[in-house]
Amino acid sequence: MIAPFFIVLTFAAALGSGIMAGLFFVFSTTIMAALARLPAGDGAAAMNAINVVIINPLFLTAFMGTALICAILAVKAIIGWSEIGSAWLLAGSLLYIVGILLVTMIFNVPLNDALAAAGPETAEGANLWTRYLAEWVPWNHVRTVSGIASLACFIIALR
Repeated sequence: MIAPFFIVLTFAAALGSGIMAGLFFVFSTTIMAALARLPAGDGAAAMNAINVVIINPLFLTAFMGTALICAILAVKAIIGWSEIGSAWLLAGSLLYIVGILLVTMIFNVPLNDALAAAGPETAEGANLWTRYLAEWVPWNHVRTVSGIASLACFIIALR
């Protein structure tokens, strides 16, 4: 049985995973498709604007706060491995940390930085935008699926 404190943390991790999965789902299913329909310079400029605005306290609290909670839950799961639900806690935590946090840092953020550094109105910027869409979107799909799977694991752990 999960102690009450860890029930609250697991619930918070489920909420955070769900919020992130929803955000990434919207990007995968609508925002990126809409931006891809724009002329390259316009699409790149719009994405650059999104990348600036998204770095705000509310987003960072949900994104990084969930990662911190997942780290705590992963340690709890390993220490209490024999407890019911520990495998689900560890799976949910790893899905979030690897599939969302690390994928974001290793793949999506460097692409965002490269896009910001290129002038969207230049030929280099237009070429980068094409590459950006081809690389960023699949990694975003990974984040979407990881968030949904993480959410499911936390829900199961709470049962």
